[in-house]
Amino acid sequence: MITEITKQDFVLFWPTFESIIKAQQTYAFDPDMTLEQAYHLWCETPLKAFAFKANRAILGTYYLKANAMGPSSHICNCGYMVSEAARGQGIAQKLCEHSQRVAQSLGFKAMQFNSVVSSNEGAIRLWKKLGYDIIGTIPKAYKHPQLGYIDSFIMHKLLDE
Repeated sequence: MITEITKQDFVLFWPTFESIIKAQQTYAFDPDMTLEQAYHLWCETPLKAFAFKANRAILGTYYLKANAMGPSSHICNCGYMVSEAARGQGIAQKLCEHSQRVAQSLGFKAMQFNSVVSSNEGAIRLWKKLGYDIIGTIPKAYKHPQLGYIDSFIMHKLLDE
């Protein structure tokens, strides 16, 4: 079940969130971010944030926000996280499909991911399957702890097609 995230939901998801940012594999977030800083960034700053719940556990989450302001405010941006134990179960796909429906209901015409780390092959494969195109490459945009400086992709999808 996907519902708007609560503070308690985020607290339950925090060990996963913290593990993901400390690994520095996919998110350009401060690895020493506190729970309060993360909650503000992920849940309070965006327009919406949701949690995927199953058996009182939070298996995944996403945020949705405008990608820019003014004349570009019709394009939204989302970020997704899924707990390691729940990966490979289709949760990221369900979260993304849900986010697209929410984005359309809020009047967004497109969704853009600003920095998909090139080594995140599973996410890239999924986003392509869901109709996203790589529209740009940012050379050496991400300092990966094992791979060094690697590219990031900008991915985009029109929502009203």
